[in-house]
Amino acid sequence: MYPRVEINLEAIKHNLRLLTTRCRSAGIDVAAVVKLVCGDPVLLKTVVDAGIDVIADSRLENFQGLTGFSGKKLLLRLPMLSQVQQLVDTVDISLNSEIEIMRKIAATARQKGKTHDIILMLDLGDLREGIIDSDVLDGTIAELLTLEGINLLGLGSNLTCFGGVMPSTKALNKLITIKNQLETKFQLKLDVISGGNSGCLTLLDNGKLPVGVNQLRLGTSIFMGLGLNDQQIPGLQYDNFILVTEIIEIMDKPSVPMGEIGLDASGKVPSFEDLGIRKKALCAIGLQDINYAYISALDKAIKILGMSSDHLVLDISDSSQAYVVGDKLKFQLSYQGVLSAMNSSYIYKYYHDGAQPWQLLANIALPANGPSAKRQHTIAHN
Repeated sequence: MYPRVEINLEAIKHNLRLLTTRCRSAGIDVAAVVKLVCGDPVLLKTVVDAGIDVIADSRLENFQGLTGFSGKKLLLRLPMLSQVQQLVDTVDISLNSEIEIMRKIAATARQKGKTHDIILMLDLGDLREGIIDSDVLDGTIAELLTLEGINLLGLGSNLTCFGGVMPSTKALNKLITIKNQLETKFQLKLDVISGGNSGCLTLLDNGKLPVGVNQLRLGTSIFMGLGLNDQQIPGLQYDNFILVTEIIEIMDKPSVPMGEIGLDASGKVPSFEDLGIRKKALCAIGLQDINYAYISALDKAIKILGMSSDHLVLDISDSSQAYVVGDKLKFQLSYQGVLSAMNSSYIYKYYHDGAQPWQLLANIALPANGPSAKRQHTIAHN
């Protein structure tokens, strides 16, 4: 069935093994960030089987497919007031910065006879989530220590995701300094210093990650083998998600539309270069599934011209391949491309171990509800 995304489970397992070994040897725990796979039960099982202690996601709904896991569940996105009940029921740990929300978490946890762990987020300059003012931080800590039902587990920070600020020894040393000051001032012990995401692996590999950072939240490196600035991490496998589409039309057509140009399907006025008559192919995938900015053809001679809601338009004139209707074209995916493909119920998920040829093995039973319920999942093996 097409379009589909082909997922190399063996490559992801390899990345998990290498990263957990590398981090644990440095005294760092891995929180496996699975938000990229949108609650996919097969990929969640792959992470669980790797012996990960903490699994993290930004959406509570994605934990529904997580079964057989005895470790801790961590919510990455700051919780909404309206979801605190679900938060306390679903996960063990959450990242937080707003005292009002933490008050409600504490009250809810007390009602349920639970203790919920908090990692307090500090803004080190990327200007997304986290406390940036030292007085606000002191006041927040002071009140947190009076709240029953929650436990201040540690401090965290995030870089690169919004402002593009790259992780640095200087920034993370600041986090460690603040941690030491707070422990002294408030006579407390902060067990977890969650230093950041896959972008921090460069510091770790270069021996520049400050001592005291003892947790990294890794997702892109696990699933895609990428780190800072989307660079490939040595030793990891990448291109683990490949989009496959089917050609539904091949015809020679002008390179410039005929008639007055208005808005296209994305609400923009398109522009075209007159290259004369070109051989064009249509594939059965569109903006409803994925944005063409997030894909690139494995056949580098193919040029992506654009997309409408349901069609991908390609120029295949320069390719050495004699494509025909029904042929399948493969595309590399960026991070946003994988996220879109995994989130689309119209893109089938196909799992394999990296071996060829592939054979259909089994259908995967899915939860009746949840984000993956409508997706067809198949496993392939040699």
